[in-house]
Amino acid sequence: MTIAEKQAELLEELSFFPDWQERYEYVIGLGKKLRPMPETAKTADKIIKGCQSQIWLDAILENGRVRYLADSDSVITKGMVALFIRVLDDETPDQILTADLSFIDRTGLREHLAPTRANALGLMATQMKQRALTLAEKS
Repeated sequence: MTIAEKQAELLEELSFFPDWQERYEYVIGLGKKLRPMPETAKTADKIIKGCQSQIWLDAILENGRVRYLADSDSVITKGMVALFIRVLDDETPDQILTADLSFIDRTGLREHLAPTRANALGLMATQMKQRALTLAEKS
């Protein structure tokens, strides 16, 4: 499945929830399903700076594909990063670097988040692409 197809699938799933409370619960549920990030991996260099909540993001290259790990001290923020992981995990660095991540605006979440949380969405997207670029440069 391509990144665009994963985005379309996610947007379709979110459309099943007409109520914003239900959408938030769904996003929080996605965060709870993330692969656990070991406490030892939650180091200062993995923090996404500029976010109200603590968000740790790590990425490794496995067989030419980027694998992300993330965690947050906020359940909604963890769910938000899970949205990006769902569409970008297990893709090549080139696919990630050229991906259009504006799908996040079509989720409608940005309009229903506090400004600091909405700002975190852009920071997450930027950092996920930056991690993919760093891995591509090392390989």
